Amino acid sequence: MLETLSLRGHEMGKHKILAVLEKELVIALGCTEPVAIVLAAATAKSYAHGQIQAISVKASGNIIKNAKSVGIPGMSAKGLEFAAALGAVAGNPNKKLEILDGITKEDERTALKLIEAGKVTAGQADTPKRLYIEVVVETDQKTSRVVISDNHSNITLIEVDGNAVYLGGCENIGIQTDEEELEALTIDEIFEWVLTADINDLVLVRKSIELNKIIGLEGLSGDYGLNVGKTIKENVKKGILSDDLATVAMSLAAAGSDARMAGSTLPVMANTGSGNQGIAVTLPVVAAAEKLQVSEERMIRAVALSHLITIHIKSNFGRLSALCGVTAAGMGASGAIVYLLNGSLQQIKAAIQNTIGNVSGMICDGAKAGCAMKVSTCSNVAVQSALLALNHQEIKSTDGFIHDDVEKSIESFCKLGNEGTHQTDELILKLMLEK
Repeated sequence: MLETLSLRGHEMGKHKILAVLEKELVIALGCTEPVAIVLAAATAKSYAHGQIQAISVKASGNIIKNAKSVGIPGMSAKGLEFAAALGAVAGNPNKKLEILDGITKEDERTALKLIEAGKVTAGQADTPKRLYIEVVVETDQKTSRVVISDNHSNITLIEVDGNAVYLGGCENIGIQTDEEELEALTIDEIFEWVLTADINDLVLVRKSIELNKIIGLEGLSGDYGLNVGKTIKENVKKGILSDDLATVAMSLAAAGSDARMAGSTLPVMANTGSGNQGIAVTLPVVAAAEKLQVSEERMIRAVALSHLITIHIKSNFGRLSALCGVTAAGMGASGAIVYLLNGSLQQIKAAIQNTIGNVSGMICDGAKAGCAMKVSTCSNVAVQSALLALNHQEIKSTDGFIHDDVEKSIESFCKLGNEGTHQTDELILKLMLEK
């Protein structure tokens, strides 16, 4: 009887972890901060028919950082005002984070006319929330207000002419998955699940490899942003850089970020609400798997491991912070690369510890072309940390805030991101807005 209950509990744990993947791996088109503004504006306009008289958008500092300078797929214009205007004139709110799909250059021109007419304003919201967007659309018939908070597609309020018509969403969720489902997420549980999961259940993981590799290859062949990934690859061809595990991981991952940050129209599989993070979780692992010539199944399991480690970390870290979220992706990728190289569970934990000790201080100064350099750095660190771990080298608990227990090190890293960087966050935004 006890064995039956134990097996049943084990199966429930397996289903919970699969549910976590299904909620946290979401296809996204465009950087998720401006996309969320587009979604809020499109939703507001859907409740206010008629000719647009005015649009105002207010957002938290973290949203402003990431929406101010990043490219919008297929568009030349950037910024909060443009994202709000574009959503109001052309967005279909039913498409959620794929809302930019089908938007045209004509829509861009219409949005820019509203801005030129002085009908669109943007500013910082007075809120303690890291992720907060409020859009008000005023037409010749109605005025509607939409609030998105805590999650890029989490609409918590819709008002029409001052009356609430929708009160929903989940306050302070920070992550899509229920707390009960997250209980199964420890590095030990994740590793066991990845080894035993039915490969046919990992459809979303396979899809993340397909989508994100396409944008990585696009970045390598096109001309996007700083061309970080492409430059690395070209220097390998010249013999300046070696064609090794680190450079292939850096090149493919950075190229994906190059394309995404410069406004590529290709969709990606996001991880915990971030497309760049989705790229940084998958592509270093894919590049390493191809370099090592492992089987497709092993590559899929490795990418699943990378996704889940990152989700586990981000569930406590939060979606937006003064620290760069790609650091968490580097931690996931480092564990996955150890798995590709036939390392043990203990060595996977050691690789995560090494990565935490290396990139924890990397700040986020907004979404932009330069993000590809941070993706490249974290991909390089993921490989370096994995190789050190495989050589039985691990940062000791006497160093920095690293603990003997990887779960406690993750907890310390998350505290640093959540509690230790509020003043840094405010200063970064101030410096950005002073330019």
